[in-house]
Amino acid sequence: MLNRRTVLTAGTFTLAVLSSLSARAGRHRRVPARAGAGDVARIRAATAGFADLDDQYGGGHARSAVAAYLSREVTPLLREATGRARPDLFTAAAELAYLAAYMAMDAGANALAQRYYVSAVRLADEAGDLVLRATALRSMAVQAAELGHDGEALALAEAAASALGRHGPRRTLAWITGMRAEAHAATGTRRDALTLLRHTETQLERADSPPESEWTGNYRRESLEHQIGLTLTRLGDHATAARHFEASMNARRSVELRTRTLIGLRAAHARLRAGDLDRAAATALGLRDDVRLIASARVRDELRRLRAGWQPHRASPLVAEADRVLAAAGRTRLA
Repeated sequence: MLNRRTVLTAGTFTLAVLSSLSARAGRHRRVPARAGAGDVARIRAATAGFADLDDQYGGGHARSAVAAYLSREVTPLLREATGRARPDLFTAAAELAYLAAYMAMDAGANALAQRYYVSAVRLADEAGDLVLRATALRSMAVQAAELGHDGEALALAEAAASALGRHGPRRTLAWITGMRAEAHAATGTRRDALTLLRHTETQLERADSPPESEWTGNYRRESLEHQIGLTLTRLGDHATAARHFEASMNARRSVELRTRTLIGLRAAHARLRAGDLDRAAATALGLRDDVRLIASARVRDELRRLRAGWQPHRASPLVAEADRVLAAAGRTRLA
């Protein structure tokens, strides 16, 4: 569980999460007395499949299926877990809880996401998995940052770093250091933010694992470009941020449709803030078909902020066209 120092420094955002964890799920199916390696493999296969759906179509798609699977199929196994398979079973459950949290956050169910994230931390602790603990704390920092809780985001990012010290996989360490950079930028410590970005790049260059080996911390060059864009946005350098967002967007794989769209909208907004109206509108127009396919509150929120930002400029024919097209595309209902 989160240690006392982390809870105190993280403030009410984290305290509210911890106080909500006493509730238990309702009915569960009966399970065999012993859970084993086959159950671990089955949970991880299900998690990978759900993660692919999330990457492509957003957290609002299949979120209820993930919650049901976690509650009905996985939780009962944990109650019966003994022996050598127990740590692996708790790690697999933590990975699925982490995914459920991320999907809930992406769908705009932030209170629920917080509960899942803390469940993931507790399950990781039960398994003795420090990397997964740090991963969940890092993603809690992302959520705090997106909700405007800058101090809490910094505390959670630092807690994620403390969970591993200098001993985790370099790719995961880079992922956490990048979040620390963004959080420092948000709290006004520019020098620390830029120093941490340089450390992030060095850690990623020295990464000792293939990018796909740890899906919960699958930090690649395009991920770093996105992190740089977010950090520079916080520092007010919107023109440079836009270039990094675009580099990240253009390098994304086809399965990452939601992430590509979200970052593309951030690139368009950065162009708008930098005064480049035509490029902002053109970038956004290029995403219109993708926006229709995605069930993501974060995408919808980014789209709403972009459209609000360019309303004073709707005399521009291109901006007016982009606004009209994206208004129609953005009416897709969250699943």
